[in-house]
Amino acid sequence: MSTISVPLKKDQEETLDTLVRNGVGENRAAVMRKGLEQLAQTEAVEAVLLAQREPTLKGDLRSLMKKL
Repeated sequence: MSTISVPLKKDQEETLDTLVRNGVGENRAAVMRKGLEQLAQTEAVEAVLLAQREPTLKGDLRSLMKKL
């Protein structure tokens, strides 16, 4: 596992600490990892939805997702 340093604005740091206090993750790193995973999932869903609207792409959504 690698470690990266990311500058945060004060309000972002406060939000991060609030999420830890609310049990979203056991510490700041866990909350950040969870946020990154959720962002990746959101991006994948958006790509599939975009593909559904694309008139030139036809077929099974599962096979389309594999192509993306």
